[in-house]
Amino acid sequence: MQKSPLPLRIFLAVLLFVCLPLAALARTPPSLGTISVSELPQEARVTLRLIQSGGPYRHRQDDSVFGNRERILPVKPRGYYHEYTVETPGAKNRGARRIIAGDKPPREFFYTDDHYQSFRRIKE
Repeated sequence: MQKSPLPLRIFLAVLLFVCLPLAALARTPPSLGTISVSELPQEARVTLRLIQSGGPYRHRQDDSVFGNRERILPVKPRGYYHEYTVETPGAKNRGARRIIAGDKPPREFFYTDDHYQSFRRIKE
């Protein structure tokens, strides 16, 4: 097998040196905003109290594992995050609002009102 000419190898090395850090930046999750409990909609505060007391939950999907496929939340092992429905008045289905709880028992909470497109960390 014939070796590449030296200028080509140098070019490729420089290209890798420049591009690899950029690729890592592309996978960095966006920063999360925050929302206080008092700023949450009333339905979200009800859901948060249910989570903290262990249920019962209205929807069968509640307390199921949230996969964090969007990688917006901090990366944790599978099973760390669980999702809970926040009722949406007038919606004929579960709607777009959720609370995601991290850990068991839950120690951190995130709110989304756009079906996992963005999250805000709930601060007490």
